[in-house]
Amino acid sequence: MIEDIPKDRLTGPLRRGSVKKHVAAIHVSGKLSLLQRKLSNVLLLNAYDMLGERAVFQIDARTLAMMVGYNSNDTETLKASLRGLAETIAEWDMLDERGRQEWGVSSLLSFATLKEGVCSYAYSPALAEKLRDPKVFALINLNIQRRFTSGHALALYENCYRFVRTGSTGWWPLETFRRLMGVNDSAYYETFKHLNAKIIKPAVAEVNRTSNIVVTPETRKRGRTITDIRFLIDKNPQLAILDLDDGAGVRNAPVYERLCAMGISDRLARQWIAEHGEGAVGAKLDYVAGQDGVRYPARYLAAALRDDYAPAREEGPSDDHVPSARERRLRRITELVAARTPTQRDADRRLFMARLGGSERADFERHGWMSAICHDAICAFWAELVPDAFADAVG
Repeated sequence: MIEDIPKDRLTGPLRRGSVKKHVAAIHVSGKLSLLQRKLSNVLLLNAYDMLGERAVFQIDARTLAMMVGYNSNDTETLKASLRGLAETIAEWDMLDERGRQEWGVSSLLSFATLKEGVCSYAYSPALAEKLRDPKVFALINLNIQRRFTSGHALALYENCYRFVRTGSTGWWPLETFRRLMGVNDSAYYETFKHLNAKIIKPAVAEVNRTSNIVVTPETRKRGRTITDIRFLIDKNPQLAILDLDDGAGVRNAPVYERLCAMGISDRLARQWIAEHGEGAVGAKLDYVAGQDGVRYPARYLAAALRDDYAPAREEGPSDDHVPSARERRLRRITELVAARTPTQRDADRRLFMARLGGSERADFERHGWMSAICHDAICAFWAELVPDAFADAVG
């Protein structure tokens, strides 16, 4: 689920107003490969903040490849996955805010194109409206989804995770469950013994071993025949660390509280801390607090972080400060990071952190791209990512 998405959008019982027992749900056909299911989540995360405001979304193929873990040069696999998403049906059956029943169906993607290394795609207006409502749809933490090796296990996780606060999925007819798992067309799985042995037990085992929740299946019979299944859901304390991307740790930081007190949104506060580090953001907050006559502190802080405002030097009127090569590189790194989309920034950080270890990793987690310990490695990373990135910042 992932940087730039508020925690209340990453979890939630999907309740509608005062109808507390009702849980709205979008059921996506389970006939997706593991790669397609991961791809769908990344595309939604990339689009989430602008759903309802923008019709078409874009993401570069390299970022997409890194986020879902496939070879970025394998365009045929990407095309096949996008084709599968365009052919996949999303269906909803829920109550609206006035208690009226609404049923709808839409393709998961209305279209997708690949051109010059960029993937462009869109959702139907009706589906986009549902996806942007955090009470209806739960985004999946991408740090968790990477760990799955089975498409059935990831499908079970997605369909259980949205109910984590209610503690249960509620009863599903076996026909519905088979459809969610993508095996509704197989006569073999109409026999519960086969469904349990090949789908339910392995998927439950992987969810409990891999994710931040623990699920327990329960069945209901009519006579001697099992007709319904539900999953009891609890948080997995042993893997709670996987929720770090939800921002829980950042939200406990004093600098986060100062940003919120200034009126900065949860998403933006966590984004700034992730990009610049707690120390750098705290320093800029001190700088803004020390300026007189600032009418809009939040806007001023955004500019201070973007352009690296700093206190005026006190070395006399003849001092014309000439930025050092290091300062020019730091400023260039800030520009490069700012030019990336939130999803790209997340991919960049993960890709870079995979190269680090020990004290370097700890320093980067605290100070982000301004890390002094990692400065040389950071410059090398961006030079590799963006050729000639520092052509005007050396010396």
